[in-house]
Amino acid sequence: MSHSMVVSVNTQTAQAATQPWCLHLVWVLAAGTLGFVVAAVFAGLLRLPRVVYLVPYTLVAGTFVYSYFRWSQTSVADLIRRNWPWGLLGALVCGVFTVKNILSQPASPRSDGLALALDLVWSGAVYGTLDALLLSVIPVLAVWNAFGKFGWANTWPGKIGVGLLALIASLLVTAAYHAGYPEFRGPAIAAPAIGNGALTLGYLITNNPLSAILGHVAMHIAGVLHGPAGVAQLPPHY
Repeated sequence: MSHSMVVSVNTQTAQAATQPWCLHLVWVLAAGTLGFVVAAVFAGLLRLPRVVYLVPYTLVAGTFVYSYFRWSQTSVADLIRRNWPWGLLGALVCGVFTVKNILSQPASPRSDGLALALDLVWSGAVYGTLDALLLSVIPVLAVWNAFGKFGWANTWPGKIGVGLLALIASLLVTAAYHAGYPEFRGPAIAAPAIGNGALTLGYLITNNPLSAILGHVAMHIAGVLHGPAGVAQLPPHY
């Protein structure tokens, strides 16, 4: 893991230092639980079409993400400004990785005209951004905020250990969220865990969330253009 990832742990956690460290981990558990419940209820139980499903998902996930930033006193502007050139480079690398994976899947019909433009915004930009925030950004921030303040985290082994814990937290949230979709229950859950794990790793290496966010958005936009019905990264499918 790079120097840029680990050098600013104390800076990243400074504003959250007033919160008990264990409560940040509660937010990780809450992210996984929330993701599972939303997918299980609105996709698994009610089987809402994707365009409709995204309404409750956006409201619930968006409120959750906003609440964590507010509770932890995390500045979104500071997160984006920190190492932003590396974040953009990481986004490019992650975007190439995710788009290449999308293009390897079967193509299917897509909408056109105004409907396509709405799909690009709704299923592409909005859906992709919220997925990245819920599955990558919040778990990483919560783990850094929980452990970054301890003295042992200032050593190189400690910093690398915190980074690995953050990656594991993201993988657990990703697995819990996708387990709510019937299509991902069983061995199929490995694919989104690996894919989103790569995006989270991009965030950790660059120490900038743009790597995960823009990489995820690129994946969703490519999925819309390639045909949502044949792309696993745009659940739900019925």
